[in-house]
Amino acid sequence: MKVGDAIAEILRREGVEMVIGYPVNHVLEYAAIANIRPIIVRQERTGAHMADAISRLTSGEKIGVFVMQSGPGAENTYGAIAQAYAESVPLLVMPGGYHRRLAHVSPNYNATISMRDITKSAEPINDAREIPAIMRRAFSRLKNGRGGPVLVEIPNDIWGDEVPEPLNYKPVLRSKFGPDPAAVVEAVSLLAGAKRPVIYAGQGVHYAKAWPQLKALAERLSIPVCTSLEGKSAFPEDHKLALGSGGAALPLTVRHFLDNADVIFGIGCSFTETAFGVEMPLGKRVIHATLDPDHVNKDLEAEVALIGDAALTLDAVLSEIEGRRLPRPDPQSVADEIQRIRAQWMKKWMVKLRSDEAPFRPYRVLWDLQQTVDVANTIITHDAGSPRDQLSPFWVSTTPLSYIGWGKSTQLGYGLGLAMGAKLACPDKLCINVWGDAAIGFTGMDFETAVRERIPILSILLNNHSMAMELPIMPVSTEKYRSTDIGGDYAAFAKAMGGYGERITDVSEIIPAIKRGIAATEAGQPALLEFITCQEIESSKYPRGSGNLYP
Repeated sequence: MKVGDAIAEILRREGVEMVIGYPVNHVLEYAAIANIRPIIVRQERTGAHMADAISRLTSGEKIGVFVMQSGPGAENTYGAIAQAYAESVPLLVMPGGYHRRLAHVSPNYNATISMRDITKSAEPINDAREIPAIMRRAFSRLKNGRGGPVLVEIPNDIWGDEVPEPLNYKPVLRSKFGPDPAAVVEAVSLLAGAKRPVIYAGQGVHYAKAWPQLKALAERLSIPVCTSLEGKSAFPEDHKLALGSGGAALPLTVRHFLDNADVIFGIGCSFTETAFGVEMPLGKRVIHATLDPDHVNKDLEAEVALIGDAALTLDAVLSEIEGRRLPRPDPQSVADEIQRIRAQWMKKWMVKLRSDEAPFRPYRVLWDLQQTVDVANTIITHDAGSPRDQLSPFWVSTTPLSYIGWGKSTQLGYGLGLAMGAKLACPDKLCINVWGDAAIGFTGMDFETAVRERIPILSILLNNHSMAMELPIMPVSTEKYRSTDIGGDYAAFAKAMGGYGERITDVSEIIPAIKRGIAATEAGQPALLEFITCQEIESSKYPRGSGNLYP
């Protein structure tokens, strides 16, 4: 059995249904021979983003796989792998490598060495006989513990080598572990004595599929719930105890309840300090439940640490609560407070969300989008910058894994690949990416990939002909040299690529255009709707401590 046959057979046994990549990497051809669909992209970064989304949208049950050629192909994928590493996404990356005798000769790019800092592991195949063991190690790291990319480099001179038969490989096991029982007792005691507890849920809830347990805990103790941007949709945001999700922009409810909390229970989160996440209040009593012990006390001091799978952790906490027969607090006062704060916040923002101005307020486009789609059967993601901040606070997610939130690395153009990967993983869902005229400049050519590979996504483009967020910090550059001006006819571009494209300038056409775009996707055609918007720079940002200003 040749190296390529062995790799493809191992991927097949591990349940891989598609391999995304860019030639020349022979895994693509061997995968096709093994009836694994190869998907060819226009540039490497977007392909890795697509594979990333496959892992996210299946809670890691299906591992996204990306392959690329040695040298430039591997180099061009670096940013996407770094993004997946920042977001803790299990992703199998298999670059080609230089011939083994040249792998360590400068200036040849050695992915195994260069990508060690952005992967859980990076290992070359130096001996074909070791392929089962190398792939076993790779998939064990992908299936167990905190997620992250795993790299297996395939030297270009190894393809003709033989792998011993019969192939000694079976799918690797998945293992879960739960928290220290003594720590569970401490955590429940802290919750039981809290006057104003808040739950902060991260994407670990998604990977553990711990959505029922999270809801059960919130309802059992009447605790309000907010999520990180990555954890958005882990708790139904139309629930009376829902505060919404927080990133760089966030609902006032999140800020108010975190700032006024006495105990914060973080579940499935890292509490990583980032400009694109919730700025956590200081001086609170913190219960930190996380899969990775390295996260404890990394950015926020914890009083109690619960190390383990989010579902097992919540099961243990719920069992301890029931064992103590703790009283069931009436949720009404908390629900009333949430509604009161939300009403204050929405009163201000409704002016933008319902604005009839032209050019459009981007908020109006996104508000009408939410009122038009079937939210429960839609998967939506934002892009970096303004689209993220304009969408995430106001989009009300009602079902798990219906929103792909991200932000720690914030690469422009990430959302397009995520939407395409989401559609591959969940073909029955409407999959949407919201981006701006800056983001399309980074990855827009891969809209052609959506057309060619028959991936009917809905792409919402907010075009303000500008790098609007940069306007306040580049006034001289803009005035003298128009440095922040960008633009294009992106609807025409979409049509030229073979998709459905439409430019919208009339507020009365927002909803009809969205319906036409959805109809195009239902007919199997990717659609790009280009909305001409104003240069909006205001977003729902509330710094740490400002929640105390709202009685």
